[in-house]
Amino acid sequence: MRRRLPEQNGDGSVALDLDTVPHVRQEVTIPSPLTVKELSDILGVSSIEVIKALMKNDIMATINQSVDFDTAAKASSELGFEARREPKAVVRAPATATLVVEGDVAHLKLRPPVVTILGHVDHGKTSLLDAIRETNVTATEAGGMTQHIGAYQVEYQGHKITFLDTPGHEAFTAMRARGAQVTDIAVLVVAADDGVMPQTEEAMDHARAAGVPIVVAINKIDKPGANPEPVKRQLAERGLLIEEWGGDVVCVSVSAKKRQGISELLENILVVAEVQELKANPHRPAVGVVIEAAMDKSRGPLATVLVQMGTLKLGDCVVAGAYWGRVKAMFNDKGKHVRRADPSTPVKLLGLDGVPQAGDMVREMPDEKSARAAVQEQASKMVEAATHRKIFSLEDLFAQEGQVKELRLILRTDVQGSMEPIRTSVERLATEKVRVAFIHTGAGSINDSDVLLAVASRAVILGFNTRVEPGARRLADVEGVDIRLYNIIYDLVGDMERALGGLVEPVYQDVVESHSEVRQVFHVSARPGVVAGLYVTDGVLNRGSLARVLRKGQVVHASRLVNLRHFKDDVKEMAAGFECGGVVEGFVAYEVGDIIETYRRERKP
Repeated sequence: MRRRLPEQNGDGSVALDLDTVPHVRQEVTIPSPLTVKELSDILGVSSIEVIKALMKNDIMATINQSVDFDTAAKASSELGFEARREPKAVVRAPATATLVVEGDVAHLKLRPPVVTILGHVDHGKTSLLDAIRETNVTATEAGGMTQHIGAYQVEYQGHKITFLDTPGHEAFTAMRARGAQVTDIAVLVVAADDGVMPQTEEAMDHARAAGVPIVVAINKIDKPGANPEPVKRQLAERGLLIEEWGGDVVCVSVSAKKRQGISELLENILVVAEVQELKANPHRPAVGVVIEAAMDKSRGPLATVLVQMGTLKLGDCVVAGAYWGRVKAMFNDKGKHVRRADPSTPVKLLGLDGVPQAGDMVREMPDEKSARAAVQEQASKMVEAATHRKIFSLEDLFAQEGQVKELRLILRTDVQGSMEPIRTSVERLATEKVRVAFIHTGAGSINDSDVLLAVASRAVILGFNTRVEPGARRLADVEGVDIRLYNIIYDLVGDMERALGGLVEPVYQDVVESHSEVRQVFHVSARPGVVAGLYVTDGVLNRGSLARVLRKGQVVHASRLVNLRHFKDDVKEMAAGFECGGVVEGFVAYEVGDIIETYRRERKP
């Protein structure tokens, strides 16, 4: 059953009935700091939705990265929740805010969906887009294959749809690897006379890893002997169940050559977009992403930019990755000059002082001084990121105790027969606290696409009786991706078992080091203002130890012993039977008779 599409005004803008928009938001209590995964659990939404909400506020965070309350509150508001601070949480506001918050619901307006075309080579991806645009793109390109990333916008029944025509899922994932999640819907093109091929499976896995809904377009139904039914069965066998078979994946049979099924495909794309309720605030500073960029011989640096939020205008000062400039000119997909670009609109931008990389964020800045400062900050972050590049090894996972709850793997084997035994053996190692996710499996050598998917998904690549292609090895070295090669299945399973052991959240216990009694309280002119006169009753009092202030057996404060003095000397420790002066961080309300208990935390075996 088709959903009714939202009505539009005469100028093409979407008419919103604000009286029908819910204003009551569910309140949630959020501690600080917390990880993206913890926030998603509190809100009851997927981690992908939280990451998307953070990206809308120009905040890049992974599933295991910690965020403060203000950042979590922005994401919560984006998802329809009103965040409240946990009572005991101490939160500091960020020193600067680079972007304006989205604002209330009245400023959000529906935007066109951004759709990426994926699929196996020669299954008709560009021909399908050619049919949609009613232009002959393929004939103008060498060899009849797509040679670049193109961004195009079409209009159907008064509604705009933005299409990204990529040369393959590698480019789609390369932008994700750089932190740019640009796609709202992925159209998976499968030829009716060829069926699901290796690149089809890879494209499927890449789209799933991105967490975007998939619409299947079974192409070439006009060919003699073409039968969509076997294709649907192959998709179901790979976990992609279409609607007519009881699933939730939209499937449309089309013929790009005969222009059949195009209207139905576009209508279904709009229905999927309507369910997602894609919105953006066009009145805020512009934020977008670079789709492609090159040095034009006559015009200089030229970048194709997809505007995601706000409105980009001529004369705006922008930062794109490590470069900045003023927008001198903008061109739409038809080559015409435009003066503004609304959310989900692709434009070619002229005016940057260099060529940015695909996936770089584009941000509107208030002036040139701010733009230069932002570029310098970005350069510093790039240097820091290069210094700490290695983040995908199993050794690193061992060190992330209590943080990582999922081990993501990409598996390549010599033959299909080796794949299932390895996958089954490793998946059996999963526990209630830690699960194993194979985001892609396949036979053959480890290639660039595998490495890009590992970067985008924070995964480890496993190879069994296979090799690594030279280009993939170089890319893995640059990006810091861990590739593990095995010839014996027991070695592979053993490594995974040890990795999962490191991922399980450890249990800690407190080991008491000393007790000291507050016998006098000194008020001093210098910071911290109040010092406790202590008598160490037992153990050894160490500066820097965790400390609790006990009053009548109840804990009134817990932090750390930050200062320790014996007469006029700063000391590191004080044994039982001695007097000294001590300061517990963040506490000044000492009373005679209080007990300072110091302790350390140890992991239980």
